Amino acid sequence: MTADVGEQATDAQLVTRFRRDAEQFTAVHDRYFREIYLYVAGRLDVQVAEDIAAETFLMAFGQRDRFDPARGSLRSWLFGIATNMVARHRRKEARRYRAMARTAGEPAAGSHENQVITSVAAQRMRPQLTRALAALSQGERDVVLLVALAELSYDEVAQALGISQGTVGSRLTRARRKLTKAIDPEAFDG
Repeated sequence: MTADVGEQATDAQLVTRFRRDAEQFTAVHDRYFREIYLYVAGRLDVQVAEDIAAETFLMAFGQRDRFDPARGSLRSWLFGIATNMVARHRRKEARRYRAMARTAGEPAAGSHENQVITSVAAQRMRPQLTRALAALSQGERDVVLLVALAELSYDEVAQALGISQGTVGSRLTRARRKLTKAIDPEAFDG
């Protein structure tokens, strides 16, 4: 019965519960693990995603007493932790994009990475897209991928990254301009 109540509880109720009883944090994991996992899997390879998602919840559990609902939602807080975990793997991510762009290599057939890239751009655009993603600043790449993969709103991205909504908007605008220019340079001629 407790699990049913946890599933129906608001985030504020969950916070109150897990602060009183650490075992109640499982409801947070149950509610948000899939979203965090899918976001991380879109940023990194699937094998690393499960580890990073698990580390995200381990870190959140360890810092649960420091969560401040006045600073944002539980969901945004978790995405912020996940983004910081991904940052540890960022150099590897950028190297992988650059290598794919240089070799025009294909990810393994049926991999999540292949599905994400295919859904973002047509097959013929992969080298330009991977080069363009590698060329974005870390902040721009974080914002683009939180919006595109995690489907966070500007407000949620701002909360997750600890930046203003205006910064989210300006980073996204710059990133979109860079991505468009990299994919369709003729759009900027003239």
